[in-house]
Amino acid sequence: MNILSKNMESENTMKLNSRLQNRLLAAACGALVCWLGSGDGVAREKYTMPKLDEQPAAVSREVKAATSYARVVKKVAPSVVNIYSTQRLREPSFSLPFLDDPMFRRFFGDRFGPSDRQPRSRRVRSLGSGVIVSADGFILTNNHVVEGADEVEVVLADGKTRYTAKVVGNDAQTDIAVLKVNAKNLPAITITDSDKLEVGDLVLAIGNPFGVGQTVTSGIVSATGRGGFGIVDYEDFIQTDAAINPGNSGGALVDAEGRLVGINTAILSRSGGNQGVGFAVPINLARNVMERLVDDGKFTRGFLGVTIQTVTPDLANAFKLSDANGALVSAVLPNTPAAKAGIKEGDVIVEFNGRKIEDSRQLRLLVAETLPGTRAEVKLIRDGRSRTLSVQVDELPENAVAGGDPSSSAPTDRDALEGVEVTDLDTRNRQQFDIPATVQGALVTRVDEDSNAAEAGLRPGDVILEVNRKSGRDADAVITLVQQAREERLLLRVWSRSGDQSGSRYLTVDNAPRKK
Repeated sequence: MNILSKNMESENTMKLNSRLQNRLLAAACGALVCWLGSGDGVAREKYTMPKLDEQPAAVSREVKAATSYARVVKKVAPSVVNIYSTQRLREPSFSLPFLDDPMFRRFFGDRFGPSDRQPRSRRVRSLGSGVIVSADGFILTNNHVVEGADEVEVVLADGKTRYTAKVVGNDAQTDIAVLKVNAKNLPAITITDSDKLEVGDLVLAIGNPFGVGQTVTSGIVSATGRGGFGIVDYEDFIQTDAAINPGNSGGALVDAEGRLVGINTAILSRSGGNQGVGFAVPINLARNVMERLVDDGKFTRGFLGVTIQTVTPDLANAFKLSDANGALVSAVLPNTPAAKAGIKEGDVIVEFNGRKIEDSRQLRLLVAETLPGTRAEVKLIRDGRSRTLSVQVDELPENAVAGGDPSSSAPTDRDALEGVEVTDLDTRNRQQFDIPATVQGALVTRVDEDSNAAEAGLRPGDVILEVNRKSGRDADAVITLVQQAREERLLLRVWSRSGDQSGSRYLTVDNAPRKK
């Protein structure tokens, strides 16, 4: 089983006072429970946007392979810092009735009296790395390096110069945090356009792994646009085989010219150490988050109001698209920017504000990075024709089996829904499967495991809304549409629920003629 490890090291400085106390507390409580107290909010300090040293041009392809990267390291190393974050945790007081028992106190006296049962506190320290991005003291790092910290200390590469840092802002959904130290003329790193990074480009990772001191490792860009790991909510990682280990979190990933292309964040590993699969947040994304945090202390994300899915080759054929690029709109929420702009189910969004869309993940990122209130141009394909709509992006809102009627099957001479049984929606099965009243269609009650529909992803509890872009309001209507379909592949739009999440999506099911 792969373990996605965030690169942190913690130092537990708590020690128990005596062997006897340890045994007594362990026997009585089994474990210690700790919590982190939170203080009252304070007025936010106003910051001036940091001035960045920027070189957006791609790495020169005329540069010959170097035999040493010492020059690059000397240029970059002073910009990478160590970050020590400290939390003060309070442990609960212990109320053990037997401590007040007269017989117990006769033998042990008052050594476990009230003074020994007061709440205790301990300090937990974490180690990470950071990158100086402006001469006046702005530093980028990972959110998980400083999250919940009461104190943050920054130590420069010389190992001697230390600063107390303020957390300007942090964004857990991208794992980026911005720190500020009170200093001038710091060695700021040069940043570049991470969108121009290519697979195969040489990169160096710089940080403080395992607390051994500043360390440099080299490798290549193994992939770009990586996501779907569940490390953070918005993933657009640069993947590299440059060694990244615990303590490297928040450190720099630089190109062959020493320009910052990413913030080292996580590893994919069975052991918890480097195994050649490391991830960094692209500097373009990190910079976008930083500027929003510096500006108002939080990162507000854009909201379109659609449910989207990636276009597969089968879906591309079903929607008569020239290729499998774009994001397929499977649902449009009412009274949202998308609904007001005229976006509909079945539209395929191929451009957003001039940026070509390769898949649903990319569209989700672009919309999230768009400042709420921005008017964006959306290019889409509808019924084989291209059209452009204007949409005003809103702010992402915070947080968004009993028996039934006899089931029916769809007799047909084709295999698309062979082994599938459906029934009408009623009050009872809506409650059973938590299906909103606005959802209309045929409830799937059974799907044979070896059927074409099961292979396509249809499951009991799904609701078939459309067959080949035609709505079916009940089981009979869906069965009729299936019987009339003669295409080699059937296009279904289905509503599904998975945990607390629900929405519609498209499926294509093999509808080849049944063998006699």
